[in-house]
Amino acid sequence: MTMLGHTRKAAGLAAVAMLAIGGVAGCAKEDTGGTTEGGVALVKAGTLTTCTHLPYAPFQSKDPTGKVVGFDVALIDLVAAKLSVTQAIVDTPFEGIKSGADLNAGKCDVAAAGMTITDERKKVLDFSDPYFDATQALAVPTGKEVKTLEELKGKRLGVQGGTTGEEYIKTQVKEKSLDIEVVSYRDLAALQQALATNQVVAAVNDLPVWNEYIRANPGKVVVAAGFDTGEQYGFAVKKGNAALLKAVNEAIAAARTDGKYDEIYKTWIGEKPAS
Repeated sequence: MTMLGHTRKAAGLAAVAMLAIGGVAGCAKEDTGGTTEGGVALVKAGTLTTCTHLPYAPFQSKDPTGKVVGFDVALIDLVAAKLSVTQAIVDTPFEGIKSGADLNAGKCDVAAAGMTITDERKKVLDFSDPYFDATQALAVPTGKEVKTLEELKGKRLGVQGGTTGEEYIKTQVKEKSLDIEVVSYRDLAALQQALATNQVVAAVNDLPVWNEYIRANPGKVVVAAGFDTGEQYGFAVKKGNAALLKAVNEAIAAARTDGKYDEIYKTWIGEKPAS
């Protein structure tokens, strides 16, 4: 073989080596995730990324400094601590959370959005053990108290779109043939604004949410009635993510045992009801 042949052979080998190195480097650049010591795969190394929908106080909302805080945030912090990582929060529309789209797309590892566990949602999400018992409530401006939905005949009733509260009210209106115009709003802030500006005469959402709103806006709104729908909140992970689901459930169980759950509950919700 001539020297030219040696040269061509060497150049060819170098090219193959460069392609191999480039391929490895390319993979490394795209793979931004990581795996914890417990075998939990995360979309971003060293971080437990949480999808939520703001605002939804007292479960998640921004404090005066812009930091996202709340009941859900504090509980997921316990999960992050268990995995020896830190929590990062992504604010995203609720539709992408409850449909599983955000988890499937790798936008986040876990969803924590004051989300009720339902059979329909279980088809696209894997839920944790329940961490909160929820009750729907009817809020009205102070001085205009009503006790039943029937008293809202011919009126406009506000709900938050895509929620179980919306589903419950629409079902009640249909089954009881109530003459009520149900108006859906994109998020909690829009719903509360509609009630405050008399766009609707009453509004329905979860009881803790209204309690928080009343604390922040004393004298403006009261809870006129409650609807015990038997709902429970759950955190959610991508279908099949058993390792992360196990970590979430273990963190919640440990918090209930060591008293941290009660402390967090008292901070964000109030005194925990006797079980």
